[in-house]
Amino acid sequence: MQALLDVILPVFLVIGAGYGAVWKGWFSDSAVDGLMSFTQSFAIPCLLFRAIWTLDLGPDFNPWLLVSFYTGSLTCFIAGLLGARLLFDRDWEDAVAIGFCCLFANSVMIGLAITERAYGVDALQANYVIVAVHSPFCYGIGITAMEIVRAKGAPARQLPAKVLRAMFRNALVIGIGLGALANVTDITLPGTVTDALDMMIRAALPAALFGMGGVLCRYKPQGDGRVIAYICAISLILHPAITWTLGSLTGLSTQAFRSAVLTAAMAPGINTYVFANIYGRARRVAASSVLFATALSVLTAWVWLSILP
Repeated sequence: MQALLDVILPVFLVIGAGYGAVWKGWFSDSAVDGLMSFTQSFAIPCLLFRAIWTLDLGPDFNPWLLVSFYTGSLTCFIAGLLGARLLFDRDWEDAVAIGFCCLFANSVMIGLAITERAYGVDALQANYVIVAVHSPFCYGIGITAMEIVRAKGAPARQLPAKVLRAMFRNALVIGIGLGALANVTDITLPGTVTDALDMMIRAALPAALFGMGGVLCRYKPQGDGRVIAYICAISLILHPAITWTLGSLTGLSTQAFRSAVLTAAMAPGINTYVFANIYGRARRVAASSVLFATALSVLTAWVWLSILP
């Protein structure tokens, strides 16, 4: 148990430090905005670029890693979407935003940090394979679904262009795309450039975790308790359970299995609030779900870590 606490608590202590600094007024809202802008628009895209650029799938890559994880993601999106509409009587646009909360796990800020602390840097190969697809997959589904329900008779031919424009304004997608291009074309960068990239990367996760704590401090949960509990259950229990089942049935390696299940077990990421804010739908639900699920994931991550091989 102590070993598991040593893995999980440092990550959440950094988040808690950001939360406490904003709560006590030691770190301003504008500073939080600046820090999150730096991490999400620059440092984390650099991390993703570097990871995808140097990613070597090799002969041992098992595509069932992606199938196991993303079948769970898609199932959770559908469950969130239909649950919001049929169980909680939300309109379709709110339902898409709530479905996105169930879809987009915090694969980078918390997923990478906990996996690295639990299993070491060498265990992150499978995480990076998942992360390479994560933003394009999730934003592609979320934006497409939202644009469909908002179209209201608009020509279907306009939809692909809207989706692509929205996706390629996202810095995470741009970082992943450039990394994939550099990988495929086997580009070599000067040592000074890679050293600068590494400096940015070392700042990415700690700064993102601290800033995430500051963002969570802003949003006070009000009402919507049943919807928030529903999102937490889907994100923290259903997604990793589906990934565990498929990963077991398809014979994933131990390392890939750990990464897939642990990433699936992460709380909704800050991008769920970003998505809700872009469309002005279910913002309070999204922010409160991130807050509660992140707090609950201290316990649930410990449970999943304790039963993983």
